[in-house]
Amino acid sequence: MFMRTTYCGLVTEALMGQSVTLCGWVNRRRDHGGVIFIDLRDREGYVQVVCDPDRAETFKAAEGLLQVVFDPDTKDTFAQAEKLRSEFVVRITGTVRPRPAGTQNANLRTGRIEVLAKDVQVLNRSEPIPFQLDDETTGEETRLAHRYLDLRRPEMQRNLVLRHRIISTLRAWLDAQGFVDVETPILTRPTPEGARDYLVPSRTHAGHFFALPQSPQLFKQLLMMSGLDRYYQVARCFRDEDLRADRQPEFTQLDVETSFLDEAEITALMERMVRHTFRQVLGVDLPEPFPRMSYDEAMRRYGSDKPDLRIALELVEVADLVKDTEFKVFSGPANSKDGRVAALRVPKGGEMPRSQIDGYTEFVGRYGAKGLAYIKVNDAAKGRDGLQSPITKFLSDAALQGILERTGAQSGDLVFFGADRRSVVCDALGALRIKLGQDLGLVENAWRPLWVVDFPMFEFDEKEGRWIFLHHPFTSSRIQSVEEMERDPGGIRARAYDLVLNGTELGGGSIRNHDPAMQMAVLKQLGIGPEEAQEKFGFLLEALKYGAPPHGGIAFGLDRLVMLMIGAPNIREVIAFPKTQTAFCPLTRAPGAVDPKQLRELSIRTAVAGKN
Repeated sequence: MFMRTTYCGLVTEALMGQSVTLCGWVNRRRDHGGVIFIDLRDREGYVQVVCDPDRAETFKAAEGLLQVVFDPDTKDTFAQAEKLRSEFVVRITGTVRPRPAGTQNANLRTGRIEVLAKDVQVLNRSEPIPFQLDDETTGEETRLAHRYLDLRRPEMQRNLVLRHRIISTLRAWLDAQGFVDVETPILTRPTPEGARDYLVPSRTHAGHFFALPQSPQLFKQLLMMSGLDRYYQVARCFRDEDLRADRQPEFTQLDVETSFLDEAEITALMERMVRHTFRQVLGVDLPEPFPRMSYDEAMRRYGSDKPDLRIALELVEVADLVKDTEFKVFSGPANSKDGRVAALRVPKGGEMPRSQIDGYTEFVGRYGAKGLAYIKVNDAAKGRDGLQSPITKFLSDAALQGILERTGAQSGDLVFFGADRRSVVCDALGALRIKLGQDLGLVENAWRPLWVVDFPMFEFDEKEGRWIFLHHPFTSSRIQSVEEMERDPGGIRARAYDLVLNGTELGGGSIRNHDPAMQMAVLKQLGIGPEEAQEKFGFLLEALKYGAPPHGGIAFGLDRLVMLMIGAPNIREVIAFPKTQTAFCPLTRAPGAVDPKQLRELSIRTAVAGKN
């Protein structure tokens, strides 16, 4: 005998007249004057159970729920139903029949039928739960502390099922393309990937530590040197970095590497995979091909290397128009090698009150901007006399006319300005552009993918006084010799590419260095000498000596991909057991203290332990 024959939400007219057995949780129990209604829930949906000791044929159906009517053989069954409470686990057997006229729900798959129940069994009881599953005001900390209850919510069930479908679709597509799924080590060596490592002490090698991988980068390159040709892995990765909506200390990425393909071939292949996944899972056809944009163009037009193309607002360069003004706020950055003066036109923004402009000024301050200059265009035809702003008195008529023409500002528009170091202007106006788009309803309802290419190989870190890598130190460059690299590190372009979707970076990859000399030259530019290079990457550098093929790859953030496809506000909503934004697990209370005995076995003495 089966425990159940089908799910609650899968009972359809095809089962009419048949006996079914259903199992699930009591979502709600309601007593309507001797008739008891039980809303039964499982992964596929809800079912309403009606228990009437008089076997009355007249009953009320709850909107949006499949109706099941008890037809008990004895009064004991009704007494059993009276004892049911929320989250009790029950088993019901009954016969599928049509719903009475007037109770059908055309919006539900199960809306035309009901189940006349013959028996109910309580499989397990539940204490009163700490929050109601349908209470949207419940705080995230409470939900995460009782995640096993939170995951019972239909939306969370759908999120995890859709995540499974997305990953299954990706796996199937890669399998069909000849990629081989290979697991790589979790306990490995620390490597420079741009974030702090999570370290694991070794008991058998006192004073030494493993590192949890920030990515399988070096191992997937070694697999190419092993001749595997095409590799992929749904890999767990770990980064000890500041968290936000699309970051977790442990996350999942789809890791891909292949040999004998250049960047155009790899991006085209991965584009086909993403397009296939959206079509299979969501029934959505993404653009073909995906547009491409250089890093420089993205920063110039959008102030970001992951621009959201759904927002039509763009940054416009105006430094040449204001470089001779006595207004030092503009002329200083306009005449600086590292400065930038850019304008951002806001259609119909002239209607903004001063309080709203002040709010945006405060907003850009979070990104290092010292202020937010603006001009309201009351009447573009009147020139200076049609403009309203504290800064127009500092600008010439030619500069003002040039700004209007270059930005395309019309009467009723508002123009914001950013003037500072290039990085500050890009960060501040880039973020302001997104916020304006959201606040003013300027975000297009569409999927807008984009490949961003031609990234700089290095960027100079003013604080540390040295070059650092923009992607990772194993990326290949477009130059052909070590001499070129040493001559102009800041002008070198990497053979790197990022896939951006609606302003979120979905994946990043590059062609790798397969020439040992070029790899050593990159490490040298990063201030990593021969001894340190051997200490950290000796196994990779040695492997490069023995016939390493040209190779490259990409890694996709699966959590981010699922978040976007579902429309969730953050990746915590698509991960079964996530951490909070302080990297803490309210469910397991991790991280936690460790027994001093364990620390002694690991030859570790902590500052806290030292006080005891």
